[in-house]
Amino acid sequence: MIILGVILLIVGFLTGISIIWTIGVILVVIGLVLWVLGAVGHAGGGRRHYY
Repeated sequence: MIILGVILLIVGFLTGISIIWTIGVILVVIGLVLWVLGAVGHAGGGRRHYY
């Protein structure tokens, strides 16, 4: 999810389409939150680890 978010950030920045950039930011933030939850041992979204 983090990688997809970064890709959307780059594409949105290069093309100037703000909605793609915004979706990329949201995906990166959600990915980081799930990663942190998995790293500390809490299950997030029904999964303990997100790789």
